[in-house]
Amino acid sequence: MTSSAPTGLRWGILATGGIAHAFASDLRTAGLDLVAVGSRRPDAAAAFAAEFGIPHVHGSYEDLAADPDVDIVYVATPHPAHAENALLLIEHGKHVLVEKPFTLTAAEAARVQEAAAARGVLAMEAMWTRYLPHMVRIREIVAAGTLGEVRALTADHTQKISDDPSHRLNDLALGGGALLDLGIYPVSFAWDILGAPATVAVAARVGETGADTEIAAIFTHASGALSTSISSSRAAGPNTASVVGTEARIEIDRVWYTPTSFRVTATDGTVLEEYVSEVEGRGMQYQALAAERIIAEGGTDSDVLPIAESVAIMANLDEMRRTIGVRYPGEADHG
Repeated sequence: MTSSAPTGLRWGILATGGIAHAFASDLRTAGLDLVAVGSRRPDAAAAFAAEFGIPHVHGSYEDLAADPDVDIVYVATPHPAHAENALLLIEHGKHVLVEKPFTLTAAEAARVQEAAAARGVLAMEAMWTRYLPHMVRIREIVAAGTLGEVRALTADHTQKISDDPSHRLNDLALGGGALLDLGIYPVSFAWDILGAPATVAVAARVGETGADTEIAAIFTHASGALSTSISSSRAAGPNTASVVGTEARIEIDRVWYTPTSFRVTATDGTVLEEYVSEVEGRGMQYQALAAERIIAEGGTDSDVLPIAESVAIMANLDEMRRTIGVRYPGEADHG
């Protein structure tokens, strides 16, 4: 699937880690205008700029925020820094696309929401899965009533990452835990298809550092539908998902939260639709194209994932962490 033409916004990237590399590559794939990069390590910023042909190189986040030739910035730092970084950029009048999870806590997310509203800029969570073509099609199928009454949704996000106590996912000081890094995907998917949960039940396994290594959730939703999810940072599972209705079901193949295939199957076994993604690169460009479209239309909020929903999802994650007893150092200071 080809991307639509860019609207001419000038992009900056804040931080130069792995996710920043993936995003920059997909921006280039889509032909978007990547003009600046900022890092607290000038050598890292210079190397990143050389790799992607970026003209403006900044050795601090402050210099990137002050760059008059940048319209919108992708925040690619670890999530404990998201709020601080986004607020700095918003203060300088920049639109922001903030890597998921949006912030560390709901209170931080609300501060970003308030700052963006006051400044009149777009603040959007980079939950890239929602913008992928196969997810767009899935929402269309559900909305058309093809599945009948949706009764259940299930998804897993399970990866064998690291049991090293110093690894970011196992370090509470770095916002560690399977929930915020991995569980955010199935949680956001359940919200996308079924809306906010009415009740939340959670069970988890907590590792030696106090960070959750596995977490399972059961949500009930206003319609009566149930959603279930399991996430793990210590074991790799199928990473598939399904949406089950009274007339048909959608089965999303591995890896469900990336460009992939799915089938719609009626209750009698008839395959109603088979979908195969045709996406260049990783697919992170679709959220960037959505941000450009919103801004070009004079908007300041996503129609696919409004900032109020990002704040509410962070509150959902806060509640889940409270239930399993995972608390970050100094969390009272973050709200």
